[in-house]
Parts: sequence; C-alpha cells; structure tokens
Amino acid sequence: MFKPLELYIGLRYTRAKRRNHFISFISLISLLGIMLGVVALITVLSVMNGFQKEVRERILGMTSHATISGYQGDLQNWPQAIELARQHPNVIGEAPFIEAQTMLTRAGRVSGALLRGILPDYEAQVSDVGGHMVEGDLGNLEAGSFDIVLGKELAALLDVSVGEKVTVVTPQLRVTPAGSMPRLKSFTVSGIFEVGMGEYDRGVGLIHMQDAAKLLRMKEEVSGVRLKLDDLYLAPRVSHQLANQLPGHFRVSDWTYQHRNFFSALRTEKRMMGLILFLIVAVAAFNIVSTLVMVVSDKQSDIAILRTLGISPASISGIFIVQGAAIGVTGTLAGVLGGIVLALNLEQIVQWIERMFGVSFLDPNIYYISRLPSELDWHDVSVIGIGAFLITLGATLYPAWKASRTQPAEALRYE
Repeated sequence: MFKPLELYIGLRYTRAKRRNHFISFISLISLLGIMLGVVALITVLSVMNGFQKEVRERILGMTSHATISGYQGDLQNWPQAIELARQHPNVIGEAPFIEAQTMLTRAGRVSGALLRGILPDYEAQVSDVGGHMVEGDLGNLEAGSFDIVLGKELAALLDVSVGEKVTVVTPQLRVTPAGSMPRLKSFTVSGIFEVGMGEYDRGVGLIHMQDAAKLLRMKEEVSGVRLKLDDLYLAPRVSHQLANQLPGHFRVSDWTYQHRNFFSALRTEKRMMGLILFLIVAVAAFNIVSTLVMVVSDKQSDIAILRTLGISPASISGIFIVQGAAIGVTGTLAGVLGGIVLALNLEQIVQWIERMFGVSFLDPNIYYISRLPSELDWHDVSVIGIGAFLITLGATLYPAWKASRTQPAEALRYE
C-alpha cells in the first residue's frame, strides 16, 4: 500500500524519542486504550457466549431439538411418525410424549404444573433429565404404578419428598351424582430432578406415558414425538424437510421457534453489549487523532524539508497513516492475544481470585449457574480485531490529510 520510504519514515517517527514527551504519553495511552478495549470485548462476549450455551443446554435438557405433533391436536399414528423420522440421517433419537396442564395438590398446597407422560427408555434418547436426578431414578417409572417425578422447586413448594403422595387434578370433567367434577388421581413421588432452569424445576412433573393416557382418557394417540438431532443448529432445516416428507397432516416445530423470543433477546443483548464496548476502542482512536495532530504540528519543519526534496503530498499522508496504523496494529494485536488468553482461562482465574480473597461471585445458593462459563468464538475474535484496526486506521486520515496540506514556505518562514 505504501512505498518503502513512507513505511521507513513512518515507523522511524514511531520509534524516535520526541522533544515533546506529552505526545509520547498520549501515544502510549492510545495503544493501551485500544488493547484494553479489545481485551474487554473478547472477554465479555466470550462470557455471554458461555452463558448462552449453558442456558441452551439446560433448556434442551428438558425440551427437544424438534417436535412432531398432530395438526389438529393429538397425534394418532405416532409409531409411523417415529419410523419415518428415523430414516432422516440427522435424527439420532425419538420419544413419544403426552402433555397436559394440571394442578398438583397436597395438604392444602396447590400449584399448576405441566404433566408430561414419557417412556423412560425412549426419553433417554432425547433429553438428559435422567442425569439431573437429585433423588430416585427416572427409569423406575413403570406403567400402572402411578409414580411421578417432580422438579426440585415444585416438590419444595408442595412440601413433598420421595415416597409421599400428591394429587393430580386434570381439566377434564367427570359426571358424578354431586355434579360435574374434575378428574383426580393420587400419585406417589418416586424421584426429584433439578436441571437448573426455574421454568422446569418449578413447573414440570413426569409420569409414565400409559398412566398419562389413562388419566387423560387417551387411547392410542399421544401429544407428539420429540426428536434429537446430531446438530441442534440444523433443527430448522430438518424440521422443514420432515414436514414435507411426512404423509398426512402433521405439525413440525423446533427449539429455535419454541424459545424464539428468549434467544432473540440474548442475541440482541450481545449485539448491544458489543456496540457499547466498542466505544472504548473509539475513544482510544480519538486519542490517536490527538497524537497525530500534535505530531504534525511538531514536525512542520520536517514535513517542509521533505516537500522541498520532492516528496509528494500523498507520500506525506502515507507517512502519518503508517505511524497511526502502527499504534493501532500493535494495540489490536496485543488486545486480541490478551483477550484470547483471558477468555480461555477465565474460569480458572475467577476460581483463583475466589480462593485468594474468600469471595463467591456466583453463589450456588442464589444462582442456577455457579461458575463463570466462557466460550471463545473465533468469528467474534476476527470481527473485533478487524473492526478495531479499521477504526484506528480511519482515525489517521484527518491528521494525514492535514500534514499533506503543509506549505513548505509557510512552515520554514521562521526557522
């Protein structure tokens, strides 16, 4: 981009000891500002990626990557839907389920809950709730036993433990001599799970699918079939393909649609946080403008001499662009390197600080996530590095243009 002369003089100005030490100080502050801004951007966005991944995994531990349901309600021929889904190369797990909104009561305590009937052997293929059991075992759910597994917060709200009874109240009515009454059934608590999401720990109960069918008066139909894919990010495309392949009227949805608002809010928050932190780099870039303007003023006589030797205004501009770009490149590279190292070791650093000072940043008694996760995204790193360099490069344009406008006669008049 620049001739060797512009590159040589520009880098020499960067290394030279200036008469005005204040200019050197401003240059150092500019470099440190760019470096700290890039480090902060990479670290904060990595932490946000880590939290997003953690939340996504916890949500998908209870939900599924994709769901096949009946177009007008219950799914009639669910074994056929499972067989057809298995033929798709990206589907690695299937599980039928029955769901209904119910109320759970015990000793005067009442709470609404989503009651989900599952087949334990199938459920392990699409979710990892079995690995989050606090008490009991999900595999102990058997047809006809009328056992129930509750979320930890729901069990605490109902003040119930393993081996005790809860009453499930369904919205369906039955006719009795006393009039229409909701259907009631007593279940024995056989297990308690905790996945770390209040939506599920507080509002979900799991029973065997055959028990759910009896309770809700469903025959051979189910609410739907849940699917697990080898790549969760393929869920929208696979869902669309399955919707076109399945015969009859089916509704196929995926996790990105079911939790669209939540993940959209996370993406918006990440963009806004990145934009705000980029202002740190912008402030450092303004310091580069100040530095180069002062350098141009300090080097008026040098510029005039170079002009009288035949160097063009474009070459003068190139000299100061090289000088400003050197500050920007150094600060950006140092920031990218520091940000990568910090993001990859953030969890260990936080744990060391907690041990040294006896503090806990994420108290497990308060927060579901008791550690500070960090997920380095190389796309974010490249965008931050390129963006920071372009901002600092843009900051050199005005001072460089100002230098190219220097008139030799005016600059040397009083020398």
